[in-house]
Amino acid sequence: MGLYLRKKLDQGGEISVWEVTESEEELLKIISIPNDELEELYFTRSESRRKEKLAVRALLNTVFEDKVYLGHHDNGSPFIQNNSTHISITHTTRFVAIITHPTEDVGIDIECLERDFSAVEKKALSEEEREDLSDKHRNLQLAIYWCAKEAIYKRMSQHGVDFAKQMEVDKFNPKDEGEIDATFIDKDGEEEEFELEYEVFDNHVLVWLVG
Repeated sequence: MGLYLRKKLDQGGEISVWEVTESEEELLKIISIPNDELEELYFTRSESRRKEKLAVRALLNTVFEDKVYLGHHDNGSPFIQNNSTHISITHTTRFVAIITHPTEDVGIDIECLERDFSAVEKKALSEEEREDLSDKHRNLQLAIYWCAKEAIYKRMSQHGVDFAKQMEVDKFNPKDEGEIDATFIDKDGEEEEFELEYEVFDNHVLVWLVG
């Protein structure tokens, strides 16, 4: 299908979502791809991973007027080599999404609601967060919790983060879209507060933050 969503944010950034319905061959025909990324594809065995990379490149070509080159830090977080724009990337089998901002750090995560999030409840949530879960919207709540913590993790770009102990998401009532507040506690006990936004569409949850 191609570009599924392009959304300007109040904070000055932008979210772009690509629905991956094309084959590898179709994606290669519609994009311009740097040689180093093309070489990486040859060494990527997973077809879904190759299509993800191609869809990310399609989004980059759509968002930026000039060609940009994608790199990765030692911890895996992406950056643009020839442009100061901040970027975060996420994907499911069906969608690839990026968030960009000219000056602020960003984080984004997407998950399919068909996923079983029971492991998230046990490993990534604090006791207080588990107590805030409702039976009626449990899976949706867990998906939003997980996406929020993943978005914060990508924003912080740190190794060895304990999702249950170092991230606290305030109680919220899940809707089709909304805002949630969260706190990140670093290993020295310093706290940083975040306001995240989320949107539910086509059986997926997308959560992002800017700043």
